[in-house]
Amino acid sequence: MTEMLKIVDLHAEAGEREILKGVNLTVKEGETAVLFGPNGSGKSTLLATIMGYSTCKVTQGEILFKGQDITEMTVDERAKLGIGMMMQRPPNIFGVRLGDLIKATSENGEAILGEAPNFKMQNFLDREINVGFSGGEIKRSELLQLTAQKPEFILLDEPESGVDLENIDLIGNKVRDLLYDQRKGCGGNIQRHVSSLVITHTGQILDYIGADCAYVMKEGRIRCSGRPMDLLKEIKENGYGECGACQIIEL
Repeated sequence: MTEMLKIVDLHAEAGEREILKGVNLTVKEGETAVLFGPNGSGKSTLLATIMGYSTCKVTQGEILFKGQDITEMTVDERAKLGIGMMMQRPPNIFGVRLGDLIKATSENGEAILGEAPNFKMQNFLDREINVGFSGGEIKRSELLQLTAQKPEFILLDEPESGVDLENIDLIGNKVRDLLYDQRKGCGGNIQRHVSSLVITHTGQILDYIGADCAYVMKEGRIRCSGRPMDLLKEIKENGYGECGACQIIEL
């Protein structure tokens, strides 16, 4: 399979402090990779660096997307190439209405706005983005925006965090819709058409998406990889110490 994303010896700073200390990671075309790790290990910084946010400064290494070096590209340039991100805590955007952003983001914005009730966002289209939104409302807003963007590669930072039990099904199903083509393939199976890198602490999102591989990140580096459910089980039972379900790929 073609490599969609390849991270090579990536070092990055945030707030003048080195957070990423030589990250190596690959996500192939149509693949969903899961990223586990304790708080403060650098997971969110990694996704923000891939997306090109100015809060993160690359000091060494490369970020390759579909074989192209995007390390120095701006956020909008990366978005135009087909990378989208669902942030864990996106900022409030005063003066910009959600509906206006949706129309500006998509060539078929009006049709996407018609999908708003499916995200329970029909009453938020005239509101400023994220202003006064609850945690679950922010997640649904982010997913509606990604649906409008239609990225080829999606970065998801804890999509289930801050979501109550009533909304977890909606969030999980909408994430799955983003990752899978709704057309039927051979044998009637739904075919994946979007690659993704997903941060999760609880593993709840794995009930909705078929993850292919998983990585554990500690202290700014990828420490090991393994099968998603095996890794999750090991972490729940033994924490982030030596992991019997891992294949050690970097010491």
